[in-house]
Amino acid sequence: MAFPGSQTCYLNPAVPFTGTIHGGLQEGLQITVQGSVLFSSANRFVVNLKTGFSENDIALHFNPRFEDGGYVVCNTKQRGCWGPEERKKQMPFQQGMPFELCFLVQRSAFQVMVNKSFFVQYEHRVPFHLVDNISVSGPLQLSYINFQKSPVQPAFPTVHFSQPVHFPPKPRGRKPKPPVIWPASPAPVTQTVIHTMHSAPGQMFPNPGIPPMAYSSPPYPVPFFTAITGGLYPSKSIIVSGTVLPSARQFHINLRSGSDIAFHLNPRFDENTVVRNTQISSSWGIEERRLPGKMPFTRGQNFLVWITCESHCLKVVVNGHHLCDYNHRVKNLPAINNLEVAGDIQLTHVQA
Repeated sequence: MAFPGSQTCYLNPAVPFTGTIHGGLQEGLQITVQGSVLFSSANRFVVNLKTGFSENDIALHFNPRFEDGGYVVCNTKQRGCWGPEERKKQMPFQQGMPFELCFLVQRSAFQVMVNKSFFVQYEHRVPFHLVDNISVSGPLQLSYINFQKSPVQPAFPTVHFSQPVHFPPKPRGRKPKPPVIWPASPAPVTQTVIHTMHSAPGQMFPNPGIPPMAYSSPPYPVPFFTAITGGLYPSKSIIVSGTVLPSARQFHINLRSGSDIAFHLNPRFDENTVVRNTQISSSWGIEERRLPGKMPFTRGQNFLVWITCESHCLKVVVNGHHLCDYNHRVKNLPAINNLEVAGDIQLTHVQA
């Protein structure tokens, strides 16, 4: 997947997995690993940020262990020799359950979040810029590993993540009121069907012939509405992943500026196309429908959309393939500060 630094997003990689971090680690880079812990006799899994493809130089060894009540080991290996372990007697992962694991590279340490909550800070023992590979092993089913470089480095405990918002009904004949934002609350657990698409380690294009696997995950409500913190700016990325319903007719992803829609991405399955457009003052502009290849979305299968803002356009990548460039029609980028997702899909992840 193309984005700043030409970094690949690894979609549904097979485990064990080893992949390149192009350009190495940089301050402000966030690495997100999303997947599910499988039931297994193996009682631990590992994520390593390392130098090269060998296991001799590991800057961060992140090792949850389901034993003795559960704990997580962090360590560093230099020239084949382990340093002193740092253990946290807390287990944020559960066997049979999905997880989201994020590593943020800061100047003096790695900040680690699990399921959107701060978990641990690990001070650098070796220069982080030497790291150019990530490996994952153990009883895991991975959905993706993605990379996002932020121009402004946040502190993890104060990062604002997407919160569900409910739309009020539109009044007729008068100006609509803004949506009401409800405080975050634990969502009920439902069964989400994810089509698992395996690929060889390092490949980013999946094999669609694998049957679906069901596991429990906290759902995102659809329609879904959330703020884009700071609005758009060059290098800002937005990620939306989910599963298209088997009987889907359409869905849309809107980047909004007030009541205007700066960017409307609208896959239509009955028309076998993806419509792009802008709505200003309730009037739609000229549709863009041309696709570089076949329709990238498929009924009943999962998808990952990556939208990257550049100075003159939005670049859209779907499942690792470039879909389109969309020239900005709304020029005030910071004012484009809300994301809306609606239609015939089950959402599994939003990063805005």
